[in-house]
Amino acid sequence: MSILHAIVLGITQGLAEYLPISSSGHLILVPWLFGWDDFAGNESLQKTFDVALHLGTLGGAVAYFRHDIVRLSRAAVRTPRSKDGRLAWLVAISAVPAAVTGALLADTIEENTDQIWLIATMLIVGALALAWADGVRGKRTIDEVGLRDALVMGAAQSLALQPGLSRAGVTITVGRFSGLGRDGAARFAFLMSLPITFGAIVFKWFDVQGEGGIPADFRAPFAWGIVASAITGYIAVWGTLKLIRTHSFAPFVLYRLAVGAGVLLLLATSFR
Repeated sequence: MSILHAIVLGITQGLAEYLPISSSGHLILVPWLFGWDDFAGNESLQKTFDVALHLGTLGGAVAYFRHDIVRLSRAAVRTPRSKDGRLAWLVAISAVPAAVTGALLADTIEENTDQIWLIATMLIVGALALAWADGVRGKRTIDEVGLRDALVMGAAQSLALQPGLSRAGVTITVGRFSGLGRDGAARFAFLMSLPITFGAIVFKWFDVQGEGGIPADFRAPFAWGIVASAITGYIAVWGTLKLIRTHSFAPFVLYRLAVGAGVLLLLATSFR
């Protein structure tokens, strides 16, 4: 695997993880579009690279929310009934349905993860759902997130196992349908992604180590991919939260529709 390919995929992962456009879908579409075969059919090594990129984006998000994480963690222990303490426990609770439903649906969903037409279709379906939800006039802030919000948004995260749907896109969509404002839905969606992403990385990393770890000739590309995904992940979180303070999710909706339709058109014309 070339370092250039690793950086491109790292940037793709970093931007797409926290923009509601599906990082897993783009990590499949980009190599397909350019004809890259960096892993030569080695699915185990490819999944290891995906884990490495998720480690990078997790680092970027943690860096952005570092002050929130420290404040909420302290409140969860010292003052669990305070506003911050309550929010911290809701973030933790949101990981439970995501972990359970994810474990139950993982094998079923992953059977179809590499089907390009399905990824493109899910980009379009997710765009329409996000557009519909964004029309809901919800104004609740992150401080008004309730137990029901945490459980429903947490369960919705598991749908992101299907490339093309997007973890951020699904959780923000559900949050908007629940009456949360744009900033409240996005901020809580980003915070609740941290524990479940960390847990998934730890779980998958044990599998990686059990299969021999990262081959020596892939270590440099992996490192560059992690750095690229961390930097762009930070930028994506910052940019999304800044954008939606004054704008709707329309740019992401239009992007998803354009990419989904474009991929289906390429398939229909036997591009690949």
